[in-house]
Amino acid sequence: MEKLFKLKENGTAVKTEVVAGVTTFLAMAYILAVNPSMLGAAGMDSSAVFAATAVSAAFATLFMAFFANYPVALASGMGLNAYFAYTVVPQLASQGITNPWQVALTAILVEGIIFIILSLFKFRETLVNKVPKNLKLGISAGIGLFITIVGLKGAGVIVSDAFYDGTAVQSSTLVTLGDLGSANVVLAIVGLLIVAALWHFKVKGSILIGIIVTYIFGIIAQLCGWYQGTSLLPDFSNYMAFAPVQNMATETLFKFDFAYVAQNVVNFAVIVFAFLFVDLFDTVGTLIGVAQQGNLLNEKGELPRVGKALMADAVGTCVGACLGTSTVTSYVESTTGVAEGGRTGLTAMTSGILFLLAIPFYPIFLAIPSFATAPALVFVGLLMLKNITQMDFESDIADTVGGFLAIIMMPFAYSIATGIMFGIISWVILKIVTGKIKQIHPVMWVAAALFVVRIVTIVLHIAS
Repeated sequence: MEKLFKLKENGTAVKTEVVAGVTTFLAMAYILAVNPSMLGAAGMDSSAVFAATAVSAAFATLFMAFFANYPVALASGMGLNAYFAYTVVPQLASQGITNPWQVALTAILVEGIIFIILSLFKFRETLVNKVPKNLKLGISAGIGLFITIVGLKGAGVIVSDAFYDGTAVQSSTLVTLGDLGSANVVLAIVGLLIVAALWHFKVKGSILIGIIVTYIFGIIAQLCGWYQGTSLLPDFSNYMAFAPVQNMATETLFKFDFAYVAQNVVNFAVIVFAFLFVDLFDTVGTLIGVAQQGNLLNEKGELPRVGKALMADAVGTCVGACLGTSTVTSYVESTTGVAEGGRTGLTAMTSGILFLLAIPFYPIFLAIPSFATAPALVFVGLLMLKNITQMDFESDIADTVGGFLAIIMMPFAYSIATGIMFGIISWVILKIVTGKIKQIHPVMWVAAALFVVRIVTIVLHIAS
């Protein structure tokens, strides 16, 4: 262990690293319940997605451990999976595409390949540095709101405000409060309060514990006759320890749709760009946050071996796409392990092994309903929304409006890509109008141009 991870040099020990790795896993294991639920709603096999999520997380985290020697765990990213399931797939389905999730997986594969190339030439850091801070923060906060509304909608806490008046469907507002007497709504709200209380008392794995407790309450509600939905009891009939892996091999492994790419280059480019843009900031921001937490930055404020860490993220994304899951990215929950003393790749190695050991327990993870995972979505949304406090709303109108539109358009248009599009285009236009055109970096011109093409494509599609 000393030879592999240089424990003494980093002022740590095996026991400390293992405890830190377990802590990190507990903090992020909720993705094993959330991801199959979200991508299953997009038409994918939930069991196969569970296996793909676990195996890709293990692979990417172990890659991070041995290649970069950082205490950072990776898995399918929150926000990116929401964009996959609730934006990309529905849009493609509306175009009559069969198995639209295969196109989304193809976009993730291309994104991963692009990331590998950018990492090799150190372009990722340059790109991040040239995008305005307010836009970065606004995008992150907007994703937080988007995830929140997804969680609330899935649990029935908020619903579409529609009713039938005898002749037609009518609505007075876009959304309204759900049935406060239903088990789903009550349990989701109780679960959120449980997570919040556990987080306050710094309980390890608070989000995962909140999901499990809410799930147990749901089973009790079912046995009492209050909950009337699909059975919440795990199905161990015909149990096979690695059945999800077999399903993954037949249902999602290498399920790409390159035919769509050849026929819809512009639309596909926009999908890839949105994945690329969001993951870009998410990964770098996470690495910086973890490094600051663990005092891993050097005297220049730089993260040594950052190229290797970014490469682990990129390779993990490619592997995840091949297996059948949404974009794999570095998890900010890694800071919980760092807070426990994790300083090297041994922490990550421990987390990676635990993801593999979780596979035989798939009946439990797959039985967890959306109202039990809703507290995780909403609370992670809260954590991402905190980025608003770092935004500058006073100095530059382009930064202010760009960041603001990125925040509000994601939940209101129910699309992460739309929020990014409005944020970037408005920022570029206002920079031109206010006579600050020289401040627009070429990468922002390219981004704005790509989104303008997307808008034209949408308008022409509507017109036809």
